[in-house]
Amino acid sequence: MLNKKPLKFTIIDMAAIILLIAAISVFFSRMNDILAYHWEWGRIPSYFFFRDQGTGALKANILAKGFATTVKLSVWAMVFGFLIGTVSGVMGAKGSFGQRVISRLYVETIRNIPSLVLLIIFYYFVSSQFLDAIGLDRYLREAPLPVKQGIGFLLSGPDRINAFMSAVIALGLYEGAYISEIVRGGINSISEGQWEAGSSIGLSRQKTFLLVVFPQTFRKVAFPLAGQLISTIKDSSIVSVISIQELTFQGMELMSATFLTFEIWITVAVLYFILTFPFSRMVAFLEKKYALKQ
Repeated sequence: MLNKKPLKFTIIDMAAIILLIAAISVFFSRMNDILAYHWEWGRIPSYFFFRDQGTGALKANILAKGFATTVKLSVWAMVFGFLIGTVSGVMGAKGSFGQRVISRLYVETIRNIPSLVLLIIFYYFVSSQFLDAIGLDRYLREAPLPVKQGIGFLLSGPDRINAFMSAVIALGLYEGAYISEIVRGGINSISEGQWEAGSSIGLSRQKTFLLVVFPQTFRKVAFPLAGQLISTIKDSSIVSVISIQELTFQGMELMSATFLTFEIWITVAVLYFILTFPFSRMVAFLEKKYALKQ
C-alpha cells in the first residue's frame, strides 16, 4: 500500500498567496479610489432568480437562463465533436488511402480556420440555407406542447433552434478536428505486437481493433480528450456573436442595461469556472490514480 506524501507549505507558497492577496487588494483599491466605482453586488442575485409578483413562484432570470444554455450548447457540441473526431481519428490512423485523405483534409482545414470565422460561415450557410429548408423551426412551432417543451429543455425554442443547431455543428466540427488528432495519435501509439496478439488468437483485424486496440487507445488518450472537452465549454462563448442567448451574450446584454460592468463580468467568469473546474479536478484525480497503479 502506498503512503500518501504529506502536504508541504513552503515559503514560496506563502509568498505566492501574499502576492495574490495584494494584487486583488490593489485592484479593488484602484477601482474605488481612481475610477470611483461603486460596487453593487447586492443586485446580482436578482439576475439569477426572481419571484413572480402574480404567482409568487421563483423563476429563472437572465443569468440562470444563459448558464443553462451554455451547459446545453457545450454538452451537445462535446457529443458531436467526440463522435466526428473519433471517426476521423480512426480513419486517419487505420483507414484506406481515401479515408486518410478525407481525415487529413478535414483536420487541416478546420484547424487552420479561426473558430469565429467557422461559426459565422455555418450560421449564414447551415442556418439560413440547410436548416431553413428542413423546416425544423416550423415543425416545432406546430408540434404538441410536450414535444415543444422537451426540445426546448434539451436544445432551444423554435425561435432560436436553427441558430442553436448551427452553433452546435460549428463548435463540434472545430473541437472534433483536435479530438481527431488525439485519437489518431493514440491509435498509432499502440504497438504492433497488440495487433499480432489479436491475430494469434484468431481475431480478425476488425475485431482486434475493436476489442484490443480501441480500448487501450482510449485509456491512453482519456486525459487529453478531457482537456479538449473542457476547452469546448470555454469556446462556447464565441456563439454570442450570432445572438445565441448563452452566458456571455446574457452578460453583455445585462451589462449594457445595468452598467454593472465589473460585477457582471466577474460573475460570468466565476460561472465558467464553476463549469470547468470540476472537470479539471476530476481529470487530475483520475490521472494521479492511474499513475499510482502503474
